[in-house]
Amino acid sequence: MLRLLGRRNAFNVRKVLWLLDELALPFTQEDWGRGHRPTDDPAFRALNPLGTVPVLVDGDVVLRESHAILRYLARREGRVDLLPADPAGAARIEAWMDWVAYEMTQPMRGAYLGGEQGLVPWNEPGFVALGRAMWAERMRVLDGALAAGGPYLAGPRFTLADVPAGFIVHRWFAMKGVAPREELPALAAWYALLSERAPYRAHIRNGLP
Repeated sequence: MLRLLGRRNAFNVRKVLWLLDELALPFTQEDWGRGHRPTDDPAFRALNPLGTVPVLVDGDVVLRESHAILRYLARREGRVDLLPADPAGAARIEAWMDWVAYEMTQPMRGAYLGGEQGLVPWNEPGFVALGRAMWAERMRVLDGALAAGGPYLAGPRFTLADVPAGFIVHRWFAMKGVAPREELPALAAWYALLSERAPYRAHIRNGLP
């Protein structure tokens, strides 16, 4: 059985939980990280020397990095509807996953870690304001892409492209410090569409930002 290590309220763990439920895969989950078992524990570091969550253990396969885990699970299950086998189709989806990983790092630190949680050193007012402005700009990018080719991010059906980006759009609507928000109708429609999925409601739109 799959074994997932990482606290259930962690950003990167929740993405993996979402996909595991989408795939209806049996798994066990262990709380590691902030407020739980420390990731500097030798047992955890033996699995992931970086000390980050999540970690997925599948027999002899041990993986870190949430987006790598998402890709692995889709390929493991042969879900070409989520991640096509052809290189061009897969690249179009993975490009959105990588966009989230790279383009949302600074906005997440400023707007969420600094602005919402007040964590040092991200809570400097100028950095928070910049993070919120950058996040809003990224939401306009998503809105434009969805308006041009939706209803899902990579086209007419749900794919892995929707998982990382689907979390950041939830956090955008859930954060208190960015109100009022501009009208982004395609983005709002996509958020509502994702919210029809039971795994999304269980792990992403579940009362947590």
